[in-house]
Amino acid sequence: MEFYIGEALVGKGAEVAHVDLIVGDKLGPVGLAFAQGLTHMSQGHTPLLGVIRPNLPPKPHVLIIPKVTIKNMEQANKIFGPAQSAVAKAVADAVEEGIIPADKVDEWVIVASIFVHPDAKDYRKIYHYNYSATKLALRRALQAYPPLDKVMYDKDRAVHPIMGFKVPRLWRPPYLQIALDNPSLEQALHVVSELPKSDMIIIEAGTPLIKRHGVSAVSKLRDIAPDMFIVADLKTLDTAQVEVDLAYEETADGVVASGLASKESIDKFIYETRRLGIYAFLDMMDVPNPLEKLKSLKELPDVVIIHRAIDTESSGRRSRWELINEIKNAFKDKKILFAVAGGIVPETANEALDAGAHILIVGRYITQSKDIRRSAREFLEILKRRIPGEPGDVDLLRVHVE
Repeated sequence: MEFYIGEALVGKGAEVAHVDLIVGDKLGPVGLAFAQGLTHMSQGHTPLLGVIRPNLPPKPHVLIIPKVTIKNMEQANKIFGPAQSAVAKAVADAVEEGIIPADKVDEWVIVASIFVHPDAKDYRKIYHYNYSATKLALRRALQAYPPLDKVMYDKDRAVHPIMGFKVPRLWRPPYLQIALDNPSLEQALHVVSELPKSDMIIIEAGTPLIKRHGVSAVSKLRDIAPDMFIVADLKTLDTAQVEVDLAYEETADGVVASGLASKESIDKFIYETRRLGIYAFLDMMDVPNPLEKLKSLKELPDVVIIHRAIDTESSGRRSRWELINEIKNAFKDKKILFAVAGGIVPETANEALDAGAHILIVGRYITQSKDIRRSAREFLEILKRRIPGEPGDVDLLRVHVE
């Protein structure tokens, strides 16, 4: 038998309300949960029937289960008072408004888990917020909210308000990746502290920096850039899983392996990044045939880097950006981001983007600049013009938090 699930958070301060609920048939799993909840007491989490006032329950009947352990009568009064009445009244109004079908009121039951903070004081706000949260959760449950396309759209944009930090994901290219290749940690921290705040910036803990200071350099960068995407450029060639784990433990969002590594090492590298939920970057510097290398792998990396080494920039060697379209055409049904590195300056940025690059990896032009912020903004302005209809960071356009 079908049942419906809803959730809503409404309000602010100590009186904030969070309601989780399930709605379904008395003869189904929700009915069973309702009966078991009502007949099995739990110290500090005593279930209670919702009533609009004593002796007046709504239909469908609703069982309320407190999320927070009730330790004294002061807390109990908040549950067996404004919260209990709010949930019940929301159910009754949901029937009147057609949210709950009237012909189901004797067939369905509701189990609602509610949050009332021990420090909540204002009974009117407790009622107000719990009523709104219950009504919204019911509406969402019976409308199968959220639709899958909303989940897919928002999952990498969303910020949980209680966490206090953002989990960066690469959902909205193009990006500027700033390579901190100077082995001085002090210099790297200075560069990051001078950068403009932008969701379009990726911080790269460069290979020389990591070789001198170890992967703990990532954590040091994280301390001053908590919301930025940080990638550890390990250029892994062997012991792939171990190196991924080391970077992961230091909170890296992505790790770089060398495309010169064996197929077996790269497969293990990508497997481990997938297992841990971080990004796999594969650097194709000096790889004779990047396309064939990618075809040999069990799974593709998240990001392919078309890289001209610093030591060869003055030799006039080609950037090989034409490889981007070759790889795209070979893996048309796969989602791959492409990064380009090697002497990128504002004058060549558009050429790289036109070639299909999603990420511009820039080092010395920014890190050795006398005005780091201005140099970074030069690239950001170029990248912003590539995002139709969105002038700047998406969070700056948000006027209301759901």
